[in-house]
Amino acid sequence: MTDSTEDRIEELRRIIEYHNHRYYIEAAPEISDLEFDRLMLELRDLEQRHPERITPSSPTRRVGGGPIEGFRSVPHPVPMLSIENTYNEEEVREFDGRIRRLLEGAAPRYIVEQKIDGVSASLLYENGLFSLGLTRGDGARGDDITHNLRTVRDIPLRLIGSPPPVLEVRGEVYMTHSELSRLNRLQAEAGERVFANCRNATAGSLKLLDPRQSSRRNLRFFAHSEGRLVGLGLSSHLEFLERVRAFGIPAVPHGGIFDSIDGALAWCADALESREGLDYETDGLVIKIDGFAQRERLGATSKSPRWVIALKVELWQAETRVLDIRVQVGKGGTLTPVAELETVEIAGTRVSRVSLHNADEIARKDIRIGDHVVVEKAGKIIPHVVRVELEKRTGTELPYLFPTECPVCRGEVGRDEGGVYIRCLNPSCPAQLKERVRYLASRKALDIEGLGPALIDQLVDRGLVSSLTDIYALTARQLEGLERMGEKSAQNLVEAVRASKGRGLERVLAGLGIRHIGERNARLLAGEFGDIRSLTEATEERLAAIGGIGPVVAESVYRFFRSRAGRDIVRELGRHGVDLTAGSGAARPREHEEFRDRTFVVTGTLSRHGRAEMEALIRKLGGKTTSAVSRKTDFVVAGRDPGGKLEKARVLGVRVLDEEEFERMAGLSGAPVPGEPAGDGD
Repeated sequence: MTDSTEDRIEELRRIIEYHNHRYYIEAAPEISDLEFDRLMLELRDLEQRHPERITPSSPTRRVGGGPIEGFRSVPHPVPMLSIENTYNEEEVREFDGRIRRLLEGAAPRYIVEQKIDGVSASLLYENGLFSLGLTRGDGARGDDITHNLRTVRDIPLRLIGSPPPVLEVRGEVYMTHSELSRLNRLQAEAGERVFANCRNATAGSLKLLDPRQSSRRNLRFFAHSEGRLVGLGLSSHLEFLERVRAFGIPAVPHGGIFDSIDGALAWCADALESREGLDYETDGLVIKIDGFAQRERLGATSKSPRWVIALKVELWQAETRVLDIRVQVGKGGTLTPVAELETVEIAGTRVSRVSLHNADEIARKDIRIGDHVVVEKAGKIIPHVVRVELEKRTGTELPYLFPTECPVCRGEVGRDEGGVYIRCLNPSCPAQLKERVRYLASRKALDIEGLGPALIDQLVDRGLVSSLTDIYALTARQLEGLERMGEKSAQNLVEAVRASKGRGLERVLAGLGIRHIGERNARLLAGEFGDIRSLTEATEERLAAIGGIGPVVAESVYRFFRSRAGRDIVRELGRHGVDLTAGSGAARPREHEEFRDRTFVVTGTLSRHGRAEMEALIRKLGGKTTSAVSRKTDFVVAGRDPGGKLEKARVLGVRVLDEEEFERMAGLSGAPVPGEPAGDGD
């Protein structure tokens, strides 16, 4: 080992310890979780390559920071270990593989929970009475914050029912976004510093020596794990959460029990998609073995249990201002409010508009025109408004009044029964038709080149397209009279529409706008039935029995093809000669040796391919795609504004391809594959 390597190891340890102190002790972090994880990853890699340099005091062998000055330090009866974390689904699958090997054939059962971004705490109940509350501290000892935890209304001072003699519950103390907005307004009015995020506000509140001040912060608590238990016979984590809830302590939101890692990851994907509707911070999901007997067999390392892993999501936030709120009408008639923002850069992307989803969401977050707001981007999820910065209100902000009629056709609107969405009830609304045609022509569906939003607007507004399938009746002569459409461009569009007839059943299904049917479910249905007739004749029960479909999707598909509109669309598509079988469609690329069993990450804006299109091509060529860069990644395909994934790839030594290099590698051009010499020619 060189002196420079040894110096780097020591430097990383000093940097990590400094940021540990800022995060755990001062509650004033200077870098993001992602940047901190990169430092830990680099140190862990160096120590693995040079095990003689590993020391017991290395940050890779510790849990967190030390006790806070001014608070009594108390040992934990059972150490509060940290948990392994990753940003990559592939590493979760590797975790599953390790679990199965260690269990020697026994099938694991998983439970998945939200990962609350708060402050870890331990609650001790003796004979049903709350007697002690500790911070995590360094995992072996924590600070006594009982006086402040007694002010958290989620934490009962006396358990209900028949509690055991000793019950130690561990969980997260947190603050909601709405409470942070309120608190920061009060802080600003008092001339005090405002808090950057919910976690900082929570940590600062728990550091207060006067519990009366802490009680005014409205902290919350979720229980997520067990510590010392006496007199409580349990066999599983799910049973523990149910018992804790019965005693009066809130349990962390969680899914059911999953017999496979695929099921657990599917729940994770759904939970990440819906996290923007939460009024508190989460930074991922936690996947645990449910059974205590299996946990006992798996054991723990000095730092973390072997039976749990956190799938984290990369988070970026920025502050901007709401300039206006406008409503868009979707293909199903949904009225979606959209905030027009002062342009702000988040994770390498310029953001000027974000969806506010529905009227209830605007009311819940109290978003007004002119407000300063915090916008967050989480991984691949589209940006969304986290909270309003109430302390920056001047009194000139305008509450938004949701429209009582469709803003396009002036037709009647109505709220979904038992739901939150307000829809235009006019089936002939031109805005809905425009959105349906755009969706059908998109790259994810029939990929009709040249049929863009501006042209679709003209086609509908001039009456040339009054139903979805009218695009197949368009002639070059009709198109030539439209704005920016000459003879050649009109003929090209007619040819593109004609070519779309051969895309196949999967792409047609993906473009029809059936609720809950996107690329994935369209692929499942096309693969299962093979042709449109078999699909339309399927019963709801038959549809629900397909793996990955389920009853909700099945009902939506069944109703669509039993509806008059659905039957008409199928009949008209067939009359126009659209291929409604899964056997043909666009030619499928053959597997490529360079791609087989290789893992790719696609990031940034590509000039000639959509990201979804690129990922689909990689899979067809025999490769695998993931959303996060790790040591298991073989290639990163980077377009413009790639963000942090490109940097992580360079740190890990992952090979980076631009779009042109990828095309050569895929055999889409005559240039040599990167890394290979050019041929001499014939």
